[in-house]
Amino acid sequence: MATAQFTASSISSRSLRSFEGLRPSTVGISSVAPIRPVGLASRSFRGLVVKAATVVAPKYTSIKPLGDRVLVKIKIAEEKTSGGILLPTTAQTKPQGGEIVAVGEGRTIGKNKVDIGVKTGAQVVYSKYAGTELEFNGLNHLILKEDDIVGILETDDVKDLKPLNDRVLIKVAQAEEKTAGGLLLTEANKEKPSIGTVVAVGPGPLDEEGNRKSLSITTGNTVLYSKYAGNDFKGSDGFDYIALRASEVMAVLS
Repeated sequence: MATAQFTASSISSRSLRSFEGLRPSTVGISSVAPIRPVGLASRSFRGLVVKAATVVAPKYTSIKPLGDRVLVKIKIAEEKTSGGILLPTTAQTKPQGGEIVAVGEGRTIGKNKVDIGVKTGAQVVYSKYAGTELEFNGLNHLILKEDDIVGILETDDVKDLKPLNDRVLIKVAQAEEKTAGGLLLTEANKEKPSIGTVVAVGPGPLDEEGNRKSLSITTGNTVLYSKYAGNDFKGSDGFDYIALRASEVMAVLS
């Protein structure tokens, strides 16, 4: 019985940054008849590059987003751990932040003209997998809608994030260390918390006339939120934070 093997180890992921599960793999295919590849036995497929971003030709020197879109220069992914250990591409965290380099003219809602709520030069955090990736001037960029921006980073610490629109920033409660019966829980058995304290709120969503509607959630509220919603972050204080839409908060606890 003959066996043919195909490997994906020669595929480069230069532009595919930190997608979990993108790893070289080997697949075995068995057949009852001998396999005699013609002309492929000694050939390799090295140099096959998978590119996720749209490459903008060098002849174009500027990009002007339209409407409520913005252009973000993506922050470079961390290549080492805090201890200096070099990370493979598959283990690097996909960046969720960058710098605003161009903004659109805004949009009209009802009779009101609504400008973009962020300025060029601002450091922002955006939703995972939002927008369209571009390679422009040799750097990775992202063009996305303003509503995909989670908030503005006024410092290097995520706990100082200023949420935009209808989003809130929550400091996640720590997981229970023991069961009700006193048994010590391992990391694998700890339930992912879906309770936390609101530390910052956005200005609220826009209504049909383009006016802001303030949120009913306020800073200091202890809330219950959807378990798999939002964007997770680790603060410099060692605590976990999550930024999500106010509609993903299910209840206020007291």
